[in-house]
Amino acid sequence: MIKVTKKLRNEDICWCGSGEVYENCHMNSDKKIELYRKKNHVVPPRNIIKTPVQLEGMRKSSIINVAVLDYVSANIKIGMTTEEINTMVYEKTIAMGGVPAPLNYEGYPKSVCTSINEQICHGIPSDKVQIIDGDIVNVDVSTILDGYFSDSSRMFCFGNVSPEMKKLVDVAKECVELGLQQVKPWGFLGDVGQAINDHAKANGFSVVREVGGHGIGLKFHETPYVSYVTRKGTDMLLVPGMVFTIEPMINMGTDEIYIDEYNGWTIYTDDGMPSAQWEIMVRVTEEGHEVMAW
Repeated sequence: MIKVTKKLRNEDICWCGSGEVYENCHMNSDKKIELYRKKNHVVPPRNIIKTPVQLEGMRKSSIINVAVLDYVSANIKIGMTTEEINTMVYEKTIAMGGVPAPLNYEGYPKSVCTSINEQICHGIPSDKVQIIDGDIVNVDVSTILDGYFSDSSRMFCFGNVSPEMKKLVDVAKECVELGLQQVKPWGFLGDVGQAINDHAKANGFSVVREVGGHGIGLKFHETPYVSYVTRKGTDMLLVPGMVFTIEPMINMGTDEIYIDEYNGWTIYTDDGMPSAQWEIMVRVTEEGHEVMAW
């Protein structure tokens, strides 16, 4: 991204690297952002507004991410260990030219997160953990390609899943879809959070407060933090070029959580009740949004 050292004139080349003159590119958007800033709204820093080149790199990374999750979807089954899922993800990602983003990230030891039943997120694959009848499992895949990151996750139900757990999985997906409907330019992240929280609570479920979504693209986790307990009209302004994940964690019981003291990663529901999560990666566009990974 071009570093701005002076105020751009209309005829100057735009800071985003598009090659267009400022007047025909980001000038009107920048003016609008400044108006919101003056009204004391939280506005995105320029360094998280992705350029056309960056967005293209992120799309290519997302193609791998989606393909890996499709591959898992086609092969995951009862009796498989979560370590076998990890092997699938690693081998497929490498074969397509990518790198699994979780591997060695801040010490994380595997290529994917596999969270079962009461595990909310960051479940670590193991050859000692086997998928059994009645399980619900989240598989969270993240990819690096040429320095660009992508991230998404899906839920899987195995065998005789109870009606209550199946409803939890379905409502969690509905929450993502309702949150996505709120992603539009000049809206707010709080619009997304309230839509998700309202739907979860209307169905008798709770939303995890301490863990949320995140900006993504040039790093695994960027600004903004995406909360799902925020109110409409609050939090960061949504501006074209922002990219972030929508990944609410919906609990059947309490929203209280705890972290595994042994591995320092896996997050569980405090009451042992199940949790479900779907994750998509979305870009704010001039007209609405683009889902980049799912």
